[in-house]
Amino acid sequence: MSEEKSETAYRSISEVAGSLNVETHVLRFWETKFDIIQPLKRAAGRRFYRPEDVQLIAGIQCLLHEDGLTIKGVQKIIRDHGADYVRARAEGADAMPGEGAGLTKPQRDQLTSARDQLGEIRRRLLGENAG
Repeated sequence: MSEEKSETAYRSISEVAGSLNVETHVLRFWETKFDIIQPLKRAAGRRFYRPEDVQLIAGIQCLLHEDGLTIKGVQKIIRDHGADYVRARAEGADAMPGEGAGLTKPQRDQLTSARDQLGEIRRRLLGENAG
């Protein structure tokens, strides 16, 4: 009975949250931290996100959760490189300017492996790997 929305359709906050696997309060919080997230607001404050908003939020999510940047770090990326860069990150662009640019894939893979190993060491030192 229910059909998929077209790619150009506007999405509610719950639809965006569900598609990105985050809570709606996280999206509202990100709106307060990232001025470039500006969903349309209808009666009673209901938010509707355009496809480019969703892509932007997905890019911010990648920078925060996959790349491990802080909110301030993402704000700097947005200031320095713009929204298009963040949207591209959502599509899988992985080399940040100045960070990995010019490296071969084996070199990037080696650095990623080293980063993962350091993260595991950090977790062990902090006692987060109980069990």
